[in-house]
Amino acid sequence: MIWEILHQWDQVITLSLNHLHSGLSDNIMMFLSKKELWFPMYAIMAYFVFRRLGFKKGLIVMLSVGLTIAACDQTSNLFKYSIGRLRPCYNADMLTGGLHILEGRSSLFGFFSAHSANAFGLAAVTIYGFKNDKKFKYNKYAVFILLWAFLVAISRIFVGKHYFGDILVGGFIGIAYGCIFGFLTRLLIQKLFKERATLHAI
Repeated sequence: MIWEILHQWDQVITLSLNHLHSGLSDNIMMFLSKKELWFPMYAIMAYFVFRRLGFKKGLIVMLSVGLTIAACDQTSNLFKYSIGRLRPCYNADMLTGGLHILEGRSSLFGFFSAHSANAFGLAAVTIYGFKNDKKFKYNKYAVFILLWAFLVAISRIFVGKHYFGDILVGGFIGIAYGCIFGFLTRLLIQKLFKERATLHAI
C-alpha cells in the first residue's frame, strides 16, 4: 500500500519535471545524459588531482574514484534486476500521461539510476580527495562538481529514462559510497605519508 502511494507520487513528480522541456533544454539534457561527456571530465579531474597531490597521493585518490564508480554500477545492476521496476518509458501510465522521451529506451528496469549514483559518487570521493591538499581551496570545486552531478541526474528524468525516485536513491547511494571510499582513502594517505615523514626524520 505504502509502496503504491509512493510510486503514484513518484509518477506525478516525474511527469511534472519531464514536461518542463523546450527545444533548448532537450538538447542540453541529452548532452548531459551522455556518458561520453564524462571522459573529458575524468581527464580534467585526473590532471588536477595529480597536479595538486602529486603522483603517489593522486594515484591512491584515482583508485578510490574507480572503486566508487564500480561499487555504484554493481549495486545499481543488483537493484535493477532484483527489484524489477520498469523504467517510465516502458510504463503505460507514464506514456499515456505524455512522457517526453529523448533517448532510446534501453534496458527494461531503472531502479536506481546508475548515472545519478556515479555522478554524485564521483563528486563526493573527489571532494574528499582534494582535502588531502591542505593548500587547495576546494569549496568552489565542491559547488561546481555537485551542481554538475545534479544536472546529470535530473537529465535522466528529462530524457524519459528514470523516475525522480530513481535519481534520488541513486544520488544518496553515490554520496554514501563516495564518502566511504573518500574517507578511507584519506585515512590511508595520512597513515602512509605520516609514516614516511617519520622515517625521514629519523
